[in-house]
Amino acid sequence: MMKQVFLYASVFLLFASCKKNEVPVSVSAESGVTQKINELYSTYGNSNDALYHKPFSSSLFSPELKKVLEEAVNASKADIEKVKKSDHPDEKPLLFEGAVFSSLYEGYTSYKIKSVTINPSGTSSIAAVDFEYTLSPPTVTWTDKVYLIKSGHEWKIDDIKFDSIGNSKDLKASLKDFVQSTKQ
Repeated sequence: MMKQVFLYASVFLLFASCKKNEVPVSVSAESGVTQKINELYSTYGNSNDALYHKPFSSSLFSPELKKVLEEAVNASKADIEKVKKSDHPDEKPLLFEGAVFSSLYEGYTSYKIKSVTINPSGTSSIAAVDFEYTLSPPTVTWTDKVYLIKSGHEWKIDDIKFDSIGNSKDLKASLKDFVQSTKQ
């Protein structure tokens, strides 16, 4: 009887001590992702004014996203000038309207980083960001996913997948569509 108890206890301890082969996520990697997301929303937040008046940082955005952002803003600025010089300067040029970096057109009143997932190789990350808009009833809540890549020792924002409440699927696609609309 005692041998059986000892055998069962040994088997139990053997299984209990086995761990999955997981790559530990360092606290500094997660805090680096959090820092970049906070930088994005504190710099660009709900105002599109920053899009037109602040250069896009190479330390915040991936080269591909930075290029698409610059193309979109330059296309908008060119359309503004084209309309000013046209026979109908009172027409509305193509402008960025609404919150560009969030699903909801009206923007958000608060956000919270819900989770950060770093891939096992440590080269990319997805952060789920919960947003809330409370300025007019009803309160609207949603979750966007911010995709980051690691370039050297820095995390850079590469794309944002918008929640289904928005009109766009993701940031890069909406910016590319915007550029295309200025060429028509």
